[in-house]
Amino acid sequence: MHCQPRYKHEVYIWLKNNQPCLICDERTGTADFICNACEIELPWLMEHCTVCALPLPMDGLVCGECQKHPPAFKQVIAPWAYSFPVDTLISRFKHQARWPLGHLLGHLLGQHLQHRFDNAELTRPDCLLPVPMARKRLRERGYNQALMLARWLSADLSIEYDEHLLLRPHETVAQQHLDAKTRKRNLLGAFALAGDAQVQDRHFALVDDVLTTGATAHSLARLLMNAGARQVDVYCLARTPKPGA
Repeated sequence: MHCQPRYKHEVYIWLKNNQPCLICDERTGTADFICNACEIELPWLMEHCTVCALPLPMDGLVCGECQKHPPAFKQVIAPWAYSFPVDTLISRFKHQARWPLGHLLGHLLGQHLQHRFDNAELTRPDCLLPVPMARKRLRERGYNQALMLARWLSADLSIEYDEHLLLRPHETVAQQHLDAKTRKRNLLGAFALAGDAQVQDRHFALVDDVLTTGATAHSLARLLMNAGARQVDVYCLARTPKPGA
């Protein structure tokens, strides 16, 4: 099944002139689709867990959950906290097929990653892996937003992506409304590697839109690490706060 849209050109027409900001609709004065004021006001993720990126009161700490149960991935890189307006932009991209909004956020994520690569804060991965979507949900939605993000990041960062290495052969209940323990149980045996997957001693980065409990990322990272991967990171647009925070 090939319902994922493919484009040889940009999803949006990126003309090099004075563009309207996709958030406030004011003219940006540049070829960018976000004005300087809106970009500054985005909910940039500041102090957070150095492993799972959970928002914390102080920077440079590891959250209690990661100390008690270290995840299989090394680190989560997310530019923003999952709050307004990023939460609304992601929701419209994800559920209403507003691809220009996703492209904008993906481009900004790419800039964030490139800055950290240039400053030797991060090691470039060998390959980007979009989190696979269950077939039923893919048929209903018509596209996998994680795959679209991976393609945009691949183009911006010149890092290859592989949409076939990770498989989701079993249908699972949607994760959005499940608590952390139920999410982990729901994902047992949900993922698999392609038969010809080249994993040994490679550095991968999982790509998704939002990290909530980290259960999906942990399951995929554990699968890769058990198969001989050298390191697994997670790149996503936003990190949710701890429930009740």
